[in-house]
Amino acid sequence: MANDFLPVLLGSDINVYGMARSFHEAYGIKSVAVGKGILPATANSEIVKVEKVEPRLEEDEVFVSTLLEFAKRYKGQRLLLVPCGDNYIKMLVRNQDKLRGTYEFECISEELLMKLSIKESFYQVCTEHGFSFPKTTTCSYENYKTVELPFDFPCIIKPSNSVAYWNCSFPHKKKVFVAQNKEEYDAILDAIYGSSYKDHLILQEYIPGDDSRMRVMNCYCGKDKKVKLVALGNAVLEEHSPEGIGSYAAIINGYDEKLNKMMIDFLEGIGYVGFANFDMKYDERDGKYKLFEMNLRQGRSSYFVTAAGYNIAKWLADDIIYNKPMGLTVATNKVLYSIIPKQIIYKYTQDEKVKEEARKLIKEGKMINSYYYEKDKNLKRTIKFAKNQFHYFQKYKRYFGNKSLKD
Repeated sequence: MANDFLPVLLGSDINVYGMARSFHEAYGIKSVAVGKGILPATANSEIVKVEKVEPRLEEDEVFVSTLLEFAKRYKGQRLLLVPCGDNYIKMLVRNQDKLRGTYEFECISEELLMKLSIKESFYQVCTEHGFSFPKTTTCSYENYKTVELPFDFPCIIKPSNSVAYWNCSFPHKKKVFVAQNKEEYDAILDAIYGSSYKDHLILQEYIPGDDSRMRVMNCYCGKDKKVKLVALGNAVLEEHSPEGIGSYAAIINGYDEKLNKMMIDFLEGIGYVGFANFDMKYDERDGKYKLFEMNLRQGRSSYFVTAAGYNIAKWLADDIIYNKPMGLTVATNKVLYSIIPKQIIYKYTQDEKVKEEARKLIKEGKMINSYYYEKDKNLKRTIKFAKNQFHYFQKYKRYFGNKSLKD
């Protein structure tokens, strides 16, 4: 059973590594990956090999021809295709008919993709299902100096086109900014639009509360369009480096019955298929979760679900490869998922109750770092892991709490 299919993962980041580790833990399989490059998370690994690097992989024609050509290496094998990035899932949805028969996968229709990708229609769908949002508006290069904000400061500023933003540069660039007042707001917008970035920016009200008010939810919906797995995570700390702001660094599994039900009704109501990942923040002013975004894939920190005993690779393979009937599983086990050293958790977690819970799980031996896998250790990875962990001390010391236009 262990070798009757091969996972083909799209990408090479920590999300890809988490999926590869999940497949290895469940089936003892080594995954292969196709990506635009090889990132540190998947380099020198014994459990995943980036076998094909194609810098133009995010162009539709190149995407299709690369994957069809790649499949010839494994003729006669069942290939389970797993996109691990936003652009990869979008391209798979658009080109699904050309890849069916060569690869095994399930995904949503292009019509549903468009509905969920365009902010206005996404908010509309979510409003119908009872979700709340932070107040949000946008600005463009043409009108950014005159846009009126429909909320008070602080204001979150982030790009609507992440690819174009990734490719631009300017001093003190960050993935996300928080402007505390009009002066900071003007300076940040001038800096962004003074670079090569000329697309829209998303301007959003800031929901009060530290990192531990953030929530992440990963769900899996079977090809029968029924939700099979729901797993909520309570953030302990986020990353604070300019390129990492908003990414989860430590998570403890959570549980919220009302939120679970809302999410199940929402996903089944829209006829969703595959992994879905939601970022939200608990707003203590009205006791509601404010939804920031939905990713049409498993989240980059989704290994926290596997770590708690709900191996996400198994849900995928049982559904797509083995056609197993599955009911609904709601994750309730608790572990501390972390990509940072425990000393950073102790020093920078602001909520004492959350810190205490993390400390308790560490004492019980329930802290799991997705990078660090006993069955994937060699000298190069061990050295890289040690350096990676050491750099976090420097990053938190330098950047913690800094989301403005300064270093």
